[in-house]
Amino acid sequence: MAIVGGGREAMELESQEHKVDAGASTHRKAKLNKHVLGGAILASTNSILLGYDIGVMSGAVLYIKDDLKISSTQVEILVGSLNVCSLIGSLASGKTSDWIGRRYTIVLAAATFFVGALLMGFAPSYPFLMAGRVVAGIGVGYSLMIAPVYVAEISPTASRGLLTSLPEFFITAGILLGYILNYSFAGLPDNINWRVMLGVAALPAIGIVICVMAMPESPRCTSNGEEEAEMRLEEITKAFTGVVVSPSASPSSVPKSTKDWHGQGVWKELLRPSRPLRRILIAAIGINFFMQASGNDAVVYYTPEVFKAAGIHKRNQLVGVTIIMGLAKTSFVLISALFLDRFGRRPMLLLGSIGMTISLLGLGLGSKFLENSASKPAWAIGLCVVAVCADVSFFSIGLGPITWVYTSEIFPIRLRAQGSALAVSVNRLVSGTVAMTFLTISAKISFGGMFFVLAGIMALGTTFFFFFLPETKGKSLEEIDAIFADKETGNNGIQRDKEAGNDSIDTNGIEREMTER
Repeated sequence: MAIVGGGREAMELESQEHKVDAGASTHRKAKLNKHVLGGAILASTNSILLGYDIGVMSGAVLYIKDDLKISSTQVEILVGSLNVCSLIGSLASGKTSDWIGRRYTIVLAAATFFVGALLMGFAPSYPFLMAGRVVAGIGVGYSLMIAPVYVAEISPTASRGLLTSLPEFFITAGILLGYILNYSFAGLPDNINWRVMLGVAALPAIGIVICVMAMPESPRCTSNGEEEAEMRLEEITKAFTGVVVSPSASPSSVPKSTKDWHGQGVWKELLRPSRPLRRILIAAIGINFFMQASGNDAVVYYTPEVFKAAGIHKRNQLVGVTIIMGLAKTSFVLISALFLDRFGRRPMLLLGSIGMTISLLGLGLGSKFLENSASKPAWAIGLCVVAVCADVSFFSIGLGPITWVYTSEIFPIRLRAQGSALAVSVNRLVSGTVAMTFLTISAKISFGGMFFVLAGIMALGTTFFFFFLPETKGKSLEEIDAIFADKETGNNGIQRDKEAGNDSIDTNGIEREMTER
């Protein structure tokens, strides 16, 4: 075992880097093994719980409003409360996953959602229903952070985009499932149907808890051969402690400080970031902000309300339109996942954002025309339906999957869990805020005006993505760190701390003082 300090000769450090580069090349050439694929799918299924809630609530709220006699403001609070409360789970998930591990955090997320689903399913009143939303929201917050992080850590470089897109695919699949069950249970009495719609979510939560227990905890279990496993062990231990473990070393040789590390000191680094880490935080928080500021979740939640205003009043027709939208959304997120590693993050993200901007403008124009027309012409209704489907489809091409991919892969390994938790917390806060104000603002400025506002936000988002999000396609998690590093950092990874006069090593794209020699 060799100690790598800031004052080591360039030759020794370059030798270590060549090993990492060789390992990264192995990543790119190796085929995706069944353990990686199985682990990624099992972890990502947790995301189906959020998708199901989004989809099923869009229909269930029609019956809840009539059965419990609640106002539009109470509807907004009911819908948005899950997203706001998921902020709690998102913030806690980083520390939890560093303490008990990624796998058991996924189990905790599903178990918490299970309790929330039961509370909602048996809710006798509005306050009881709200309590269920709070509990389910905490579970959702855990699942949104941990699934992409786990998948990114076990994925080879060449297929990381595809695999880390799986959580978004399962979210959209959950939305579609919610739409279908809305249609299936709509014929039940109004005081029963919405309870069945919400309570049935407890069933997939049970299945997830059982299946996830078969997942490996460590990325070493999913490596393509002994060479890659040794390379990953070397990278992980060096990332945490600056200590490089020899490839021939036994597991007992891993430094005790690495074994006993449970995320200590991470928040201090995140709240007082170095310049490279500041760039990472801006990129991660920015993409999560615009993902939800785009209003996609609110559009999905309130699609029935939008089309009621457009002139579609029959509930079966409203639910039928949402199913069409769900099919479009699911199809395009799968297309994005399949091509993300070929075309890259930036092109897909910019394509999706530009497409959303144009779609929201079209939706605004169609809605404005219908608001000022007594006849409700079919072409205008058709334009709104096409624009909504286009909006959610472009979201599924770009922001939907890429937000999770990008957030989970740009943070250094020791900051990944809690850094991702911080970014996802912003995601949840914005999502809840938009969901809880969408109807109120739309009542003031109309649905058409609201869609024009969202189009403007997406235009700003497109500009942000162009200037602040570098391409990460085809790079190992360690190579991505170098993209955000200071320009003064040399190719050999050594950076001088001029003010302190100490040497530091930039193995994770962040400045860390090494121990005194």
